[in-house]
Amino acid sequence: MDDVRIVATGLGFPEGPVAMPDGSVILTDIRFNCCSRVTPDGKVSLFSAAGGGPNGLAIGPDGAFYLCNNGGNRYVEGVSMGQGPHPDYKYGSIQRLDRATGAAKTLYIECDGHKLSAPNDLVFDSAGGFYFTDLGKRHVRHRDHGGLYYALPDGSKVVCLAYPMLSPNGCGLSPDGRTLYVADTEGARLWAFDVEGPGKLRQPTGHAPHSGRIIAGLPGPARFDSLAVLQNGNIAVATLNTGMITEVSPAGAIVREVKMPDVFPTNICFGGADMRTAYITLSDTGRLGTMQWPTPGLKLHFT
Repeated sequence: MDDVRIVATGLGFPEGPVAMPDGSVILTDIRFNCCSRVTPDGKVSLFSAAGGGPNGLAIGPDGAFYLCNNGGNRYVEGVSMGQGPHPDYKYGSIQRLDRATGAAKTLYIECDGHKLSAPNDLVFDSAGGFYFTDLGKRHVRHRDHGGLYYALPDGSKVVCLAYPMLSPNGCGLSPDGRTLYVADTEGARLWAFDVEGPGKLRQPTGHAPHSGRIIAGLPGPARFDSLAVLQNGNIAVATLNTGMITEVSPAGAIVREVKMPDVFPTNICFGGADMRTAYITLSDTGRLGTMQWPTPGLKLHFT
């Protein structure tokens, strides 16, 4: 397996990479409150001054970008990870970013009368709606509950599917669309939900708050961040503290652990003609890396 090659440096806390057909990458930057474009030669330019805390990013059925905005974090000098909500934080949101101009339009700030706390990641299904996670804001001495939601890109409908969850982060759909995977940060657990239709998950039984089942977890200091699904159905999960990309089979077996040159690899996406070019956000050092993965990533809907 090839080593990681650094594409860009000088980023704040990058997340949410989307590989574009021209070889560039659009990514989010929580620390710098914006979305950036990285060209193949490593040049970084502003794509969208979205504000707040841009986190997960995906292309929707209309060709626009859809953004999970966590509302903003407070950063201090010398520490890469956010230290609780930004002083101006009010709530999180889902935004639509114009593909040509990067102009941001807010679609959702609440569900069922409850403010969104810190939307983190999203994935579109074949019907054109999207699942998204809300990590829950981490305060100095407490944290908000997290949850799992489904929404339509025209701003007309958002529903809560699973609540509460501890710290739902990355999410992705299996190749057949029948399983939704959600990485839970604290405790490094990978959940799987059975999908029964667009925005419909199998109902929980008994007193369970949701119908997810844990298929994999890691011991020690590991924490799960975002994820990407591969064409073969495996799930590549960015793993904090240990600095790994952990590939997990649908049955929960650890297929491989690939060491990254950073303790906070936060996100991975795939592009290139054969979908084997992996782009990884290296957020402790503010860099974007790339490498060739042994198997191709799954091509996302509408990309």
